[in-house]
Amino acid sequence: MKVAFLASEVIPYAKTGGLADVAGALPKFLAGLGAEVRVFMPLYREVRKKDLALEPVIAGASLPAGGAEGTYGVLAHRGDGFTVHFIDRPGYFDREALYGTPAGDYPDNGERFAFFCRASLEAMKATGFVPDVIHGHDWQSALTFAYLRTAYADDPWFGRTRTLFTIHNLAYQGLFEKDLLGRIGLPESLFSMDGLEFYGRVNALKAGILYATAVTTVSPRYSREIQTPEFGCGLDGLLRSRAGALHGILNGVDYKDWDPATDRLIPRNFTPADLAGKAACRQALAGEFGLTAPADRPIAGMVTRLAGQKGLDIVCRALDDLLGLGLVPVILGTGDQEIQDFLLSAREKNPGRIGLRIAFDERLARTIYAASDIFLIPSRYEPCGLTQMYAMKYGTVPVVRATGGLDDSVQEYDARTGRGNGFKFVEAEAGPLTEAARRALASFRKPDEWRKLVGNAMAADFSWNRSAADYLALYKKIASD
Repeated sequence: MKVAFLASEVIPYAKTGGLADVAGALPKFLAGLGAEVRVFMPLYREVRKKDLALEPVIAGASLPAGGAEGTYGVLAHRGDGFTVHFIDRPGYFDREALYGTPAGDYPDNGERFAFFCRASLEAMKATGFVPDVIHGHDWQSALTFAYLRTAYADDPWFGRTRTLFTIHNLAYQGLFEKDLLGRIGLPESLFSMDGLEFYGRVNALKAGILYATAVTTVSPRYSREIQTPEFGCGLDGLLRSRAGALHGILNGVDYKDWDPATDRLIPRNFTPADLAGKAACRQALAGEFGLTAPADRPIAGMVTRLAGQKGLDIVCRALDDLLGLGLVPVILGTGDQEIQDFLLSAREKNPGRIGLRIAFDERLARTIYAASDIFLIPSRYEPCGLTQMYAMKYGTVPVVRATGGLDDSVQEYDARTGRGNGFKFVEAEAGPLTEAARRALASFRKPDEWRKLVGNAMAADFSWNRSAADYLALYKKIASD
């Protein structure tokens, strides 16, 4: 099975969010199952700074007539079991950031990523790679499927190729003015309600939903949620029309990188059989923030973007009640100024009772996962979420809103049966969050019950092995249809 993987960001080369984690991990696990995977991504300045040993593959190439102007090259790097092909066009990709500046997105993002899509297709041909499946991710790769439907419709190179499009977050759709189509070599006839038009603009994401052989989301529940007006971001009708080709596959975790027994970034390692190191991590975290956190008061960690989508406004409204229960919140992240200001003020009013760092710090994030007793994730929507999976591996019990991948991965703990790995609430309100935290606290105060719950959490298996097998099965299904 030959798979071409198109993604705008891939760890360890460039990252702004969870897409990069998936695009860096999934190919490795697919290769472990026998697939031949080639990853295509832009050659950003961030990649250049890493001083990698890049092998020139193509130099001075140009797109065929009707494509965006300009020449490009392709450089290759051997990843962990797969090859990454970097599309090199400095005018588009040699910039300080991937998608834009604090002032907003780059105004030519439509052209930039259309070029990436078409250059990737040309690079496949130039390097002799005939993919069984082209797997694109998010709006930045979605126009690939429009090119395959139009400019490459009669190209025998892709005659047997099938396509898969993965939506990581439906809210990001890639919206541009109508005249983009002509500039990037796509027929203007695509600008219709049945094509790429969306409220008077071109919607790049629609190309993936409309034209890919099959579509996936990053959790089963999210695949159902986005077919409703509440979560569909204006595309729920289109998604319902493709329900038969829409699948949900839960993201995974690479436990080689996320394991408290070997993690070099946490104060002390530990295992499910010996949790002494977790207690040491807890003590270290309390010391770093100057917290008063005796053993009978659980630390409630959060590593998150400080935004309404992540439910931080819910946390703000519930904060007094959470403190009243005896929880000790420790929050790491950046985001909305209003939320930051509220939390900073709350910390000043409650010295020693709230830990807060307005930043992103990987070492501290790992320590929070390892040291916390409870992990709060009250997201309004969460296509998959990885933080709950990381937390469970580190023996930290999640309290989550029952949405998207959070609902798929967290099972409500039942003390009568001893089953479950966390606690959930449904309504995105302060009261239900507080009640779920209260249930977690009740278990926390029963040592035998809590040890069982922590053991369940640490035993939960969200390895990429299972998810990669699901993707490979889907590749084989659509390739044989």
